[in-house]
Amino acid sequence: MRKKAIASVLVLFMFILAGCSTARNRDAGIGGNAKIPPKIRISLQYGIGYAPLQIMKEKKLLEKYLPGVKVEWKQMGTGGVIREALVKGDLDVGFMGIPPYLVAWDKGVDWKIAIALASSPQGLQTNKKTVNSLKDLGKNDKIAVPIPGSVQHILLAMAAEKELGDAKALDKNLISMTHPDGATALISEAAISAHFTSPPYLFKELEAKNIKQIVDAEKAFGGEHSFLVGVTTKKFHDEYPLAYAAFCAAVNDAIYFVNNNTREAAKILAPEYKLSEEETYKYLTWPGTNYTSTPYGLMGFAQFMQKYGYIRKVPKDLNEIAWENVVSAIGKKAGDKSVLEKAQYR
Repeated sequence: MRKKAIASVLVLFMFILAGCSTARNRDAGIGGNAKIPPKIRISLQYGIGYAPLQIMKEKKLLEKYLPGVKVEWKQMGTGGVIREALVKGDLDVGFMGIPPYLVAWDKGVDWKIAIALASSPQGLQTNKKTVNSLKDLGKNDKIAVPIPGSVQHILLAMAAEKELGDAKALDKNLISMTHPDGATALISEAAISAHFTSPPYLFKELEAKNIKQIVDAEKAFGGEHSFLVGVTTKKFHDEYPLAYAAFCAAVNDAIYFVNNNTREAAKILAPEYKLSEEETYKYLTWPGTNYTSTPYGLMGFAQFMQKYGYIRKVPKDLNEIAWENVVSAIGKKAGDKSVLEKAQYR
């Protein structure tokens, strides 16, 4: 499928670069709608989950498909900030967890999921010797997450539902911190008792002698789920179909590179993470890490969040929240659901 998508994009380029007439463009199926934006603005955050995007940036993979286009990478702190930038029109593509996306979709933001980046190990760590499960956390124990409604918050709520019988039992314990600040505070035993985070902060915390994990994200969810998804507005998707297709192809190229040239990827990424090549390789191949452009858990998050009032409605089907390339990759099997269809639920 990836090869066919890339081939389609290249065919379109042949027509454009050759200066084809409008009539010939129409025959090719791209008509007058194959305009290219002067620049494409993409959000980027620091973390192992973003490795394919960082490879895409360093190897200029989007520029390979869109010669001459300016790609503007915007470093941003949280999914909430990225969400607001997309809504304001300051971004064309934003990457975030599924829950922040669903919160905005529920409020009527006209966007859909274009691609996924990775499934990733995540977890809740504590620095308190007396805390061995969620039941041991008291009302004064502060739990750091990036923002309320983040993927970490919702995964904590899923764990609370299972362990405490109340998904919102720990909502009043939450405190907002960026991942770097949360990791520093946890390890130094300052201000917080627990931190729900992702790589590389998760790995640094687990390497500290005073830290232990009390919640594993995959167990809380009940299976594999996507850590990060790429979202585009309807405006970008509809007005620039060639740029949209090129973006998806470039992300797939980057994911392929990370999965199949991991040593080389580690060498490229090590300076970005301020780690050794060996550490970077260890983190890229950490158990539970899965770089894939197919999302997992979309409907599972939506159903849970609607059940407990984090959003008001559930998508009727994937077409409401994902663009056609995502839905076609997941497929649809007559009778029982296909493996990838099932992977969208808890």
